[in-house]
Amino acid sequence: MGSAPGPVVVKLGGSVITRKREAERVRPKILRRLAEEVGSVSEIPMVLLHGAGSFGHPGARKFGLAKSPEVGAPAARRGRGAAIVAAEVRRLHLQVLRELIRGGASPWSVPAANLARNRDGRLVAFDPAPFRAALASGLVPVSFGDVVPDETWGWSILSADTIAVALAKELSARRVIFVSDVPGILAPSTGRRPSLLAEVTDDVIDGLRRTGGGPDVTGGIRGKAEAMRAIAGAGVDAGLISGLKDGELPRAVRGEFVYGSWAHARPRGAAGRGGD
Repeated sequence: MGSAPGPVVVKLGGSVITRKREAERVRPKILRRLAEEVGSVSEIPMVLLHGAGSFGHPGARKFGLAKSPEVGAPAARRGRGAAIVAAEVRRLHLQVLRELIRGGASPWSVPAANLARNRDGRLVAFDPAPFRAALASGLVPVSFGDVVPDETWGWSILSADTIAVALAKELSARRVIFVSDVPGILAPSTGRRPSLLAEVTDDVIDGLRRTGGGPDVTGGIRGKAEAMRAIAGAGVDAGLISGLKDGELPRAVRGEFVYGSWAHARPRGAAGRGGD
């Protein structure tokens, strides 16, 4: 007999569950509905991740945690910034956990800070064991973009998108779903109504800017597309869908086709760009 299929990995973007341009503001109705939708598919093994949104990005930018320290900058200031941002993100995390419980899910908090290590701002070590243990107990492990130890910078940001890439590989996920405040990746503006890019390819990534105009410190839409391509390269489908439309998330979790942008699974080890 074959092994049981892996979990679905769902990442709730900070842009959909918080108001990213207002300090530490959730979007309560949207967060509650999405939590209820997660609870409605509790029979399917799932890992839930969420972004930091307005709870983490402003502080990360203020303290420069997404880039190398400036020459001569005191390590203590960076450490204090890491502590402040970590506390801010955990306030959001607690709200997410509460809404998931209200929605009928059984969430289990798995902060990444004690499981991961970066070097020069890039993930170099990650322990998936706590996720496996929670799944084996019938729980929904929940993690989030966080501040983690960095071998060269002291501290740096580990985005939930990067965690999704790591988990897709380590847990042999059946699919990864990124939930956003947009219906997918939109073609670069040409002055006309933007069109949706249904398939995420290397050419699509080349046409995207690294970051947008907002307070995002984790690579913007291009970083998302690169993560999706990396997941596809691991043999797992990855989709970016809207969290503003009722019912889209549970349909995607069940394996149905949902309108959005998709990076389709390629044979494991297939050639292609896309870092994690």
